[in-house]
Amino acid sequence: MAKTNAIRILESLGIEYDTFEYEYSEDELDGISVADKIKAEHDSVFKTLVARGDKKDIAVFCVPVSFDLNLKKAAAASGHKKVELISLKELFPLTGYKRGGCSPLGMKKDYPVYIDETSLLHDMIYLSAGIRGTQIKVNPEELKKAAGAEFADLT
Repeated sequence: MAKTNAIRILESLGIEYDTFEYEYSEDELDGISVADKIKAEHDSVFKTLVARGDKKDIAVFCVPVSFDLNLKKAAAASGHKKVELISLKELFPLTGYKRGGCSPLGMKKDYPVYIDETSLLHDMIYLSAGIRGTQIKVNPEELKKAAGAEFADLT
């Protein structure tokens, strides 16, 4: 398995993690399918969503795959009046990641990252390693440290 930027960041900080690889197809890039393939509870697998606030800046939100991001809560957490998810065509140019492989770690720029507070209900959570077909299992507090993130009510 190739080391991704996300994995390099965790290793450089001495953060323990595990990786899980899975087979995927273009029509199975949803988080529930990923959770089922790695045999993880849906609430412990987190998707990374990228949004633009009313001030035109970018923010990154990590929420369980079994929930939707509440845009009003996301706006409040990130200090905006309103946020909207970016378009799919903007994802790679802004982050360096493709749909289904977006990680809050190792993006092209250091955007503010917000992790749903439900992550704290789990000793370990799963998130994309920055490439389709690979998930990282990491402690949410360690992820917060690595991403320079904040916990917030996002769902």
